[in-house]
Amino acid sequence: MALPDWTVYLPVLCFASVCGGFYICRVFKCARISAWKNSPIAKLMARTEKPLFWIAYSLYTRTKLGYIFHKRQMRKARERYPAGHSRTQPTIINGIKIIPVPILSDNYSYVVIDTASNMAVVVDPADPQPDVGFSNIVQFVQINRILNEKDHSGGNRALKRRYRSCRVYGNAMDNIPGLTHPLSDQDTIDFGTRLRFRAFYTPGHTVGHIIYLPDGRALGGPSSLFSGDLVFLSGCGRMFEGNASTMLSSLDTVGSLNDDTLLWPGHEYAEDNLLFAAEVEPCNVVQKQKLLWVLQQRGQRLCTCPSTLAEEKQYNPFLRSHSQDLHRALGLQQKQDEDWTSYRARVLEELRRRKDIYKDR
Repeated sequence: MALPDWTVYLPVLCFASVCGGFYICRVFKCARISAWKNSPIAKLMARTEKPLFWIAYSLYTRTKLGYIFHKRQMRKARERYPAGHSRTQPTIINGIKIIPVPILSDNYSYVVIDTASNMAVVVDPADPQPDVGFSNIVQFVQINRILNEKDHSGGNRALKRRYRSCRVYGNAMDNIPGLTHPLSDQDTIDFGTRLRFRAFYTPGHTVGHIIYLPDGRALGGPSSLFSGDLVFLSGCGRMFEGNASTMLSSLDTVGSLNDDTLLWPGHEYAEDNLLFAAEVEPCNVVQKQKLLWVLQQRGQRLCTCPSTLAEEKQYNPFLRSHSQDLHRALGLQQKQDEDWTSYRARVLEELRRRKDIYKDR
């Protein structure tokens, strides 16, 4: 999740609110995303994630003000990218069609259609407007990974109004908009005649983060992992509501899945993530090859997903906390009284710290 540009001015807003003033029009008009990313405040918040970050994050995820600005972000993204930020193609696995839907400035929602039963599952519908051909769909459900972030669940209520019988799945730990079917770790959900999704509770980015794995065995093909803000191509999410040990446990859940699993992340971060990974592990040959391919794709505004978990385990540093090569590259060594899991959590924490202050993020 990328926080909106208005977060630069949150200290001013909070002070004005306490004093009885709410003079925000001029502030909002002059705010720009580039100014936010390059501002000293943003860099400070990236390093510390407190206290300014938490003011911004809490207002964005938990208040009406955050939803207002989410709608503003959607409007600006539609104006800037009328056809979406990336060009995508559907993937078809034995009658199951997976359609990446580019929304906002770098998010992906996904539509999974069982063509045999005419049932559509929409994953993380932040924007209800993109037309992906729902007119012939008989049944329609939504599942959400990130419950309190508007860039993943902001379109729930609008889609539910449009499709009255729509069911909304997600974690009950957070206040997900329009939730009808709360889920817990390892719950399974059957859609149509062949779609079975398994939910995995993976906190770290947010306290209620869930990832979803449609089982590929029933389809005679690979499984697909909808990973939200947990894992991206060569990256992982920031630890907004968790620590390194919690995030490591969630990443190990991903690492335990089959190597042929297809990874469908919540954002188009591939180029930036691989450039960072190249700084961390400059001798990783597989990573260099993937970066060349990603640069070609992004040069044509083409989507870079899916990758496979087999690939990710070779070049994604956040899935390689066990790697001696990575340890040497980071200049870290296991302490004499430090157990292996604690050491790996420290490696992950150092990686995330470096990524948070990386010049292009």
